[in-house]
Amino acid sequence: MFCQVALVLLLALSCLIRSHSAGNVCDLGRRPSSRPHSVSILEFGAVGDGKTLNTLAFQNAVFYLKSFADKGGAQLYVPPGRWLTGSFNLTSHLTLFLEKDAIILASQDPSHWQVVDPLPSYGRGIDLPGKRYMSLINGYELHDVVVTGDNGTIDGQGLFWWDRFNSHSLKYSRPHLVEFVSSENVVVSNLTFLNAPAYTIHTVYCSHVYIHRVTANTSPESPYTIGIVPDSSDNVCIQDSTINMGYDAISLKSGWDQYGISFARATANVQIRDVHLRGASGSSISFGSEMSGGISDVVVLGAYIHNSLSGIAFRTTKGRGGYIKEIDVSDIHMVNVGTAFLANGSFGTHPDSGFDKNAFPLVSHVRLHDIVGENISVAGDFFGTEESPFTSVVLSNISLSMTNSGSPDDDSWRCLYVEGSSESVVPEPCSELESYESSYGRAVA
Repeated sequence: MFCQVALVLLLALSCLIRSHSAGNVCDLGRRPSSRPHSVSILEFGAVGDGKTLNTLAFQNAVFYLKSFADKGGAQLYVPPGRWLTGSFNLTSHLTLFLEKDAIILASQDPSHWQVVDPLPSYGRGIDLPGKRYMSLINGYELHDVVVTGDNGTIDGQGLFWWDRFNSHSLKYSRPHLVEFVSSENVVVSNLTFLNAPAYTIHTVYCSHVYIHRVTANTSPESPYTIGIVPDSSDNVCIQDSTINMGYDAISLKSGWDQYGISFARATANVQIRDVHLRGASGSSISFGSEMSGGISDVVVLGAYIHNSLSGIAFRTTKGRGGYIKEIDVSDIHMVNVGTAFLANGSFGTHPDSGFDKNAFPLVSHVRLHDIVGENISVAGDFFGTEESPFTSVVLSNISLSMTNSGSPDDDSWRCLYVEGSSESVVPEPCSELESYESSYGRAVA
């Protein structure tokens, strides 16, 4: 009997520990540590004049540093200069360190970018069917890798790719700046990222990712550029960062239609803290629309959102399947935002004709609270679908100053196929969200 009781207590304690760890991923995030070995990219023949192509130097340096993986790892040091390169891979137990005034410049010659297969949870590239250009800096199946510096810069020189996207002259889907695939214990910190061709930082099928004190900027006119994209990844922390993008600043994803449903890896246990965001033609923080593997247990705590088409967006459509649930967003300040809250159940396209039209997504258990806004055009658009209405949406302690407040055209909230509740919300929400219920349990997928 005693053994049985002890076993029950042990199991309960282990669950508590797991829950505590899940709830404090930023507090437990791994900070960069020093490596016992260090080499400079200069030792491999690199020239920092902004003209000499250094791809081979970066590739050779990483290959050499693989030999230190079982000796505590190593650091690749990039000194001040302008270091032109095509795409290259990192290795495990490596720190890539960019000194102040060090700038890694992405080549604008497509032949300097490798071409790779599409991700299995997408079935195609983000821009075109078929393959995609490899990202500038890549990590595949890595463990313990750090990309950091003394506010060095990685510049994707994306104008070349944006022009090709706009002119429909891309051969393959655009590359990202930094991408980690199937990796764990990843740190990106203390760097500035400029002009990403598509995404700035993409972590896909990853665990334990810590992104801290980064700045990411692209032109407001850059087409469908996104800052940080946790994609089918878990235990992710994004904090103390400034992100200004053409489309979305931070976008959580988990696969596209039948490919994401089949791959079945969710984005879960994500914390976003103390960030400054602009999504010029998209959203400062978005969920989906590629969310077929599911998105859950996300906490956003502390964000300044400005000059964005929408502030917080939940996007999905028929055929996606998957879910967006257990989302808590609070301590938000919005300024000059078109639509503060957007939830659209008919958003986005399909990768091909093979999607299941009866795969209806679930959007449930979303809490938005302690939010203020100035110069807001629309407070909220919540448009679910008849087959899968949005449920358990809770709003509280929200005060938005509207651009057209009191005018005959005042249409602050627009709702269809949504169920929820609210308390202390100004302007007053639509009737579907007017009652108040603070306790709503947890969602069931």
